[in-house]
Amino acid sequence: MADPMPDIKSIARKALDWPARILFPPVCAGCRRHVSQPGVLCGACWPKLRLLERPWCPVMGTPFIHHMGEGFLSAEAIADPPPFERARAAVAYSGVARQMVQGLKYQDRTDLAPWMARWMLRAGAELIAEADVVVPVPLHWRRFFRRQFNQSAELARAVSQLGGLPFAPSAVRRVKLTRQQVGLERREREENVRAAFRVSEEAEIEIAGRRVLLIDDVYTTGATVRAVAKALKKGGAGTVDVLTFARVLPGDFRADESATI
Repeated sequence: MADPMPDIKSIARKALDWPARILFPPVCAGCRRHVSQPGVLCGACWPKLRLLERPWCPVMGTPFIHHMGEGFLSAEAIADPPPFERARAAVAYSGVARQMVQGLKYQDRTDLAPWMARWMLRAGAELIAEADVVVPVPLHWRRFFRRQFNQSAELARAVSQLGGLPFAPSAVRRVKLTRQQVGLERREREENVRAAFRVSEEAEIEIAGRRVLLIDDVYTTGATVRAVAKALKKGGAGTVDVLTFARVLPGDFRADESATI
């Protein structure tokens, strides 16, 4: 005879959820229309989300229009090899993805982080399977004091929980208060974050010889994650992979992008 307890527990859980759903009905992660369950997009927003799919460059994660053959690298990976091993992103930084990133970063929508992280796990499955520790791109303490949270750390925490990986939020420190990257050209962004990050001696044990999964919200030009990856390697990390929620695709970058990288 089947055990009735699982059904009873399920009914009880649903009953407890009803007041919360009445007081705080789930809304679309993009436009905040009411939806059937938390973390989903409405019918109007879903077509505006571009998931990044294979085939893509095995290093940079930028999608190819056609399959170019096993191990084929993008021009970016060949011309300017990054200090990290692989980069992946879940979605293109446009439409509803841009709204979600800006909601998380500027409107305190930290409730979006777990749902964004689920898409990141899908895109970065191979990276997560091989990672030893999850590290977020840090904020300078003054900027953190003003904002009260770090959107990259919120995503990294969710990725570590969903992926069952250790979380090292303080492994890297931002030791230089840099200008906002918004409005800067590619080379200006690189100069802005040069030597801005450091792994402290007490944090080296967390990353020494390990494969680090570096998390941020948006990959724009790669200037910030390159700088953080260099700091991690200097601090003893074995290898560094990068996973972001969104990616500004080559040719789409504008200096006024509202992104962190």
